[in-house]
Parts: sequence; structure tokens; C-alpha cells
Amino acid sequence: MLNIKELLDKVKASPYREIVVRAPHTGVVEFAGLKQGDTVRGPGGDYKEKPGTLLAHLTREKNRKPIMAPEKGEVEVIHSRHEGQFVEAGEPLMTIKHYLTRKEVIELILQEALYLFRAPERAKYYFVPEVDQKLKVSGKRSVKVHEGMEFLIVSRMKRETPLAYSGPEGIIYSVYFGRGENVDEGEPLIGVCPEDQLTVIQDVVARIQSEWEEQE
Repeated sequence: MLNIKELLDKVKASPYREIVVRAPHTGVVEFAGLKQGDTVRGPGGDYKEKPGTLLAHLTREKNRKPIMAPEKGEVEVIHSRHEGQFVEAGEPLMTIKHYLTRKEVIELILQEALYLFRAPERAKYYFVPEVDQKLKVSGKRSVKVHEGMEFLIVSRMKRETPLAYSGPEGIIYSVYFGRGENVDEGEPLIGVCPEDQLTVIQDVVARIQSEWEEQE
């Protein structure tokens, strides 16, 4: 049985993740003048159309391209030795400390608490029609899955094959893919909750929603 309290305490003790910003390609680095401790913003807008804070420029063959902050956070490390220098693709330029949002904490807890059924190969995935219909009408927690149940269709290179569930019996609590999206091998497709743990997990989610304080 998962110790929810222990997991919550662990997240509260370290309520952030570190994002390493790397050079997307080779080029000469020109930092944007940020200092350690400065706050940066991630992309904004309904469709993330507003870019995040400018972190640096990378120039290759007279083509100067901006590098923007991928998430909201605080500048933790700047590799200033690269200023004016040529770097290879993948070279770390900066580290941002991103404080977890309420939604991210819930997702983190759920990924520990639920059984994650993962994609066996890179492909597009669809629910079989009867499952798809039930999910649309009654919601995620209306579908129970069990060992051997064919509930997904794998679509790859114009080939469609049924996919059977393997894992503990339970209800679909989370869906991690969108219709028509390619899912990489090993990425979670659904999160399954045993029926006897549903109330516990719902209580934890409600507790996080009411108690978690987000960083401004």
C-alpha cells in the first residue's frame, strides 16, 4: 500500500525541480544579463504563444536565435564561462529552479499512486469504440479494466492492431495521451486505480488542491 503521507512530505521537503537549459545547436553564446536569483517566466497565453523570458542568444553562421525560459522559476546557475564562446549542441548554459504548481504536484502523486500502463511501442493510440463512448458519456472513472481486456487500438504505419491490458484490475483514473498524438515507447497511456483506493486518492487530491501554496 502506498504511503501517501510519506510521499507528500517528500514533495514538500523539495517542492521544485531543476531544469537544465542546454544549447539547442552549436553556436556562440551571448547571455541576456540575468543574475543568479532572478525570476524568469515560462511561455504564456492560451496556446503558449507568448514566449518566456529571454535567457540568451546563440549565433551560428550570422543567424542569431533567442533561447527562452521553458518554465517559470528562479535562475540557480549560469555557466558564464561560455559568454562569447562557441559551444556544442547540448552544452548546459543555465539551470532554473522551477517550483512545482498545484497541478504538477497532483500529477506527481498520481504517477506514484496509480498503476501506469505504458506504450509498448512508438505509435498512435485510440480507445476501442465501446470504451471511447463510455469515457465520453460517463467520464474516465466509469471504465474498469482487467487483465487481457482489449481496450486500445495501436495505429502505426497504416497498421491497426488491438492492445490488451496487463496489470492489476481497477478503474481508469488518468489518461495521458490525446487522440492522434504519437506516444513514445515506455510513456504512460493510462493510470489505473484499484477500486478500494479510489477514496484515498481522491482525498489526497482534494487536500493538495486546498493546501498547496504556489510560488508567485
